[in-house]
Amino acid sequence: MKKIQPENIPTPKGHYSSAVEHNGLIFVSGQLPWNHATGEIETGEIEKQTELALRNVENILLAAGSDLDHVLQFTIYVSEMDDWDKVNAVYKSILGEHKPARAIVPVKTLHFDTKIEIQAIAAVKEN
Repeated sequence: MKKIQPENIPTPKGHYSSAVEHNGLIFVSGQLPWNHATGEIETGEIEKQTELALRNVENILLAAGSDLDHVLQFTIYVSEMDDWDKVNAVYKSILGEHKPARAIVPVKTLHFDTKIEIQAIAAVKEN
């Protein structure tokens, strides 16, 4: 088992890893819409939050030897189901034709009052 901690993603403050790779699979912890360029959490529009959370997943996957095209499953936690169409539009624009398995989980609240958190399971790219 190998822990993944990209340099461009801050080390988690809690007792967990950004991602763990095991037997050719990468398990990415839930990613919030942190803007790592500014060090700030995005709490505005759901579209921007969705893009940032997906890009954070992507950065972790790239550091682990994978990418979004190798995601097998996403779990997306949303605090406002009324935002789902907007989330899905951003998701589709970033993932294109790739359609991994997916679960949508409505939740009451998320950390830092964000509207979305995204976790993923991906395969390591074959050489």
